Amino acid sequence: MEYENIPFKIPKESDAYEADSAFVVSAIERIIQTAIEQGNNKIILNTNLKLGLPMENINKIAGPIIEAWAYEVFHDICDDINNAYHLINVESRPRLDMADVLLQFKKNGTAITANTDVKATAEDIESSGKEPNITSYSRIRTAYIDDPDFMFIILSLKHKVYSARNADSLLVDGVMEIVKYNAYDLKFISDADINYNPALGTGQIQIKDIHYVDYESRTTWEFCQLLDRKYLNSSRRTIDDWYREAKKNKWIKA
Repeated sequence: MEYENIPFKIPKESDAYEADSAFVVSAIERIIQTAIEQGNNKIILNTNLKLGLPMENINKIAGPIIEAWAYEVFHDICDDINNAYHLINVESRPRLDMADVLLQFKKNGTAITANTDVKATAEDIESSGKEPNITSYSRIRTAYIDDPDFMFIILSLKHKVYSARNADSLLVDGVMEIVKYNAYDLKFISDADINYNPALGTGQIQIKDIHYVDYESRTTWEFCQLLDRKYLNSSRRTIDDWYREAKKNKWIKA
């Protein structure tokens, strides 16, 4: 069996996709930038511990807390129906969903849906943000077949943590402060920046370093082929493995 001879279903995105993606990424980054500029970028963790939270371990719980912060920031913007970002809907996604937050923007009278994965990384940990798991190979490959305009945005939020004594309680609060950010459309992340880890299930798509990412313009079909190459270049995968996944997930014509 040769990959080139398989009767693929070839997805075709809309002509406006690349411009829509740039619009969404810009809006998301401007929302986070505004939150930082307005001082709405600190998460205060109150406890009854006199010496505060253990700073050496606080990053272990940062992910879901920063994800909740991002959701609230987007939700507050959406509450203003005349907001400058044209954000019209915000939904928190279930725990096992590919995305953490679903964002919908209005552009030229059309709604654009951005499935957004929030990644928290620590400013003071050198390895933070290196090779994070993004999503399952089969799930993301299938999403692009089901919807050629599927938009998967990675929102990287870099934070630092410190302690501050609460003037009222005299206890020590832990503070998470979001200090930097980047948003990327997964479909346009460069080949060199994407890894495939075969260890879990059908494998995980990873970003080599979420803080330093290059972009490459490509179609949905070109991205599906890139994902397939990553899968097939793994020493643990064969074309027969791929074909079973393709039949199961309806990537090929019956």
